[in-house]
Amino acid sequence: MKLTVLTGRWIAVAAAAVLATACSIDPYTGEEKTSNTAKGAGMGALGGAILGAAVSDKDHREQGAWIGAAAGAAAGGGYGYYMDRQEAKLRARLEGTGVRVQRVGDSIKLIMPGNITFDTGSSAIQGGFHSVLDSVVLVTKEFDKTLMQINGYTDSTGSFQTNQSLSEDRAQSVARYFMNQGIPSSRIRATGYGPRDPIADNSTASGRSQNRRVELELLPMQ
Repeated sequence: MKLTVLTGRWIAVAAAAVLATACSIDPYTGEEKTSNTAKGAGMGALGGAILGAAVSDKDHREQGAWIGAAAGAAAGGGYGYYMDRQEAKLRARLEGTGVRVQRVGDSIKLIMPGNITFDTGSSAIQGGFHSVLDSVVLVTKEFDKTLMQINGYTDSTGSFQTNQSLSEDRAQSVARYFMNQGIPSSRIRATGYGPRDPIADNSTASGRSQNRRVELELLPMQ
């Protein structure tokens, strides 16, 4: 079934209208941005509008486009909206703790520097970091449709095997802490990467400090 030029215009208007409603102001920069929710909603809206118009009869294509756009936006924005809310709560709770919150698509990454989580050469979580992990627990319990991938890293000082074992032990320590606080083990996976994937220069003390870290990646359950 061919769509008329008029219907095509209505599809574009419907999709654009739904997308526009999902734009927001970034509370950290004050700039207007299109969130991950909006991007998913916009794509869903466009697809829904086309489908809605296609399945409607000639006299109701415009109405079908609007209805399809709204339905598509809800479906397309689902994961993004869920992760947007979780990201906002994590940023609010972790502000000033030294933990960096990064958003990559529909995943959220928490970067926990080693100097605030573990003593040198140790896999025992520092007592002062328990309250930070407890904040993560509170949010991840509320948003229980996410998986938790915990990755441990070291700098390049010392033997590869020693660093590999230490990174695994640190990732497991964080995983055990979360499980002891009531997070189901089915949601958690811990992996050690040793000195691989450095995020800074290992030839400097500052760089090595950044590379000694644990990263927690929150992923939406599919």
